[in-house]
Amino acid sequence: MRIALRGLVANRLALTGAVVAAVFVIAALAAPLIAPYDPARPDFGQVLQAPGWAHWLGTDDLGRDQLSRVIFGARASMQVGVLAVVLAFVVGVPLGLVAGFYGKFADSAVSRLTDTMLAFPFLVLAVGLAAVLGPSLTNATIAIGISQIPAVIRITRAETLRLAHADYVAAAVASGGGDGTVLFRHILPNASSALIVQATVGIPTAIIGEALLSFLGLGVQPPAPSLGVMLSSAQSFLAPAPWMAVFPGLAVVAATLAFNLLGDGLRDVLDPRGGTL
Repeated sequence: MRIALRGLVANRLALTGAVVAAVFVIAALAAPLIAPYDPARPDFGQVLQAPGWAHWLGTDDLGRDQLSRVIFGARASMQVGVLAVVLAFVVGVPLGLVAGFYGKFADSAVSRLTDTMLAFPFLVLAVGLAAVLGPSLTNATIAIGISQIPAVIRITRAETLRLAHADYVAAAVASGGGDGTVLFRHILPNASSALIVQATVGIPTAIIGEALLSFLGLGVQPPAPSLGVMLSSAQSFLAPAPWMAVFPGLAVVAATLAFNLLGDGLRDVLDPRGGTL
């Protein structure tokens, strides 16, 4: 872990991504404490105010503070990003382990399911599922999590196939270890580096998915703040109040870029075939 940490610190882009991602996570957790105003409370005396000392990022068409709404919108994005990835891993990792370890019918059945889901682009599948489930933050999280399951299955299956023939796995089988022991004590821990990288890639994908679903009215519902809802509301005010679109858009870009840079750095550090280790 110390070697991995030193390798991550030595990669300036990855370190920058980690710092920015940490800022978003801390802001999401502490949103009620650091937001200067109630993000849902209108103030009709401050409508479309440009950024200034009172409102650092300006106000929207209802006089709501943009900074507070961006902070709470980031909180919704982080919530969806983390929970969607957790859902994808809870379902996808066991299926990938079973497919890669047992092969034959199990591999064929899981692979056909994965191929069927991968036939639909991620965002198309997420939009379709959200439309079926109904508009809400919870349903958006479920839709995005389900849409990420195929990628997790493929990564887990590939790592299981690679590790199943390792010497330490053969030794575990020879010493009488059962399937559960081999899978969860030997294969899964050694596949964790690839899965960690996949998680850091899945979070920014989920953030973009949540913003898109909320933008289309299938995610967070107004007046609750969301970066996608803010971008949707800003469409009619691009000329008189461009800050309504600029700041939530920058927040989406910063969050996704930070996690992608972190993921690239972790891949370089944790990949024993081509990384620092």
